[in-house]
Amino acid sequence: MRRSRTAAAVAGLALLATITPDAAYQEPPAALVSVARDDGRAQAIGRDPAVTWILAMGSDARPGQRVLRSRADAIQLVGINARTGHATAIGIPRDSYVPIPGYGRNRVNAALTFGGPQLMARTVAQMTGLRPDYVMITSFRGFERMVVAVGGITVRSPFAFEDIVRPQGYKVGKNRLNGLQAHIFARIRKPLPRGDFDRSANQQRAMMGILREIRRKRERPGFVERGVLAAVRDLSTDLNPVEAYRLGHAVAQVRPSRVRTCVLRGRTGSAGAASVVFPDIRQARSITRRAGRDARLEGRC
Repeated sequence: MRRSRTAAAVAGLALLATITPDAAYQEPPAALVSVARDDGRAQAIGRDPAVTWILAMGSDARPGQRVLRSRADAIQLVGINARTGHATAIGIPRDSYVPIPGYGRNRVNAALTFGGPQLMARTVAQMTGLRPDYVMITSFRGFERMVVAVGGITVRSPFAFEDIVRPQGYKVGKNRLNGLQAHIFARIRKPLPRGDFDRSANQQRAMMGILREIRRKRERPGFVERGVLAAVRDLSTDLNPVEAYRLGHAVAQVRPSRVRTCVLRGRTGSAGAASVVFPDIRQARSITRRAGRDARLEGRC
């Protein structure tokens, strides 16, 4: 029984690897790092000790580029409560135009290029008012392997669109997806009415699909072991075994019915020649103010 609980906790780490970058990317190791406690200028929040906030991202690194120093292609700030099973996921559009400490104003995803995970965490903290405890960065192939490991996922799409990897297309309502199809679902943006905003929401739907499969199948023989392999393959981390276990345990406690997802609003425009999003900072601060302490978000996004 103890072995099963330990394996389930480690398998929970795989859920953090569900953010997907662009398709041209050759997979590097995924990385899970602790955020320096003196980093960021987030407002003080009296957090429940059971709550952990994770900045989960997909790197847009190309072959030969460093995963930890390339632009972030997908950005989700996720809070989880290991005691209650509540969670909140905040989607941040990658083109959000914000101040980056030490580098002036730029797209938020450039922070990863300029200063790696720590600067990315500081930038998101300054933007949202909440400093994450960890940063998780992964490649799209890691995401595909996780979908395969859980036997495929079901997502609920509000839009219908087409792609060559799925001849029947993606329909409104439930879609059963394999690894590559799930990757496309989480990556594509041009057919969607609101572009990157809707893509961020689709990334959250893919995360929910994986979580539901983990919760539904975790008692099946061999399922947890496959999840462990998908979670730890190519994963580099500065967490010690106890900290990694606690984090995996926390992720495994999340209940799909207790998850809230929000995508930050924003106004599209330009900064020089660049197309950017001017994010609604007031909304971001409102969400983290309400959900920061216990990872439970009530009311509207």
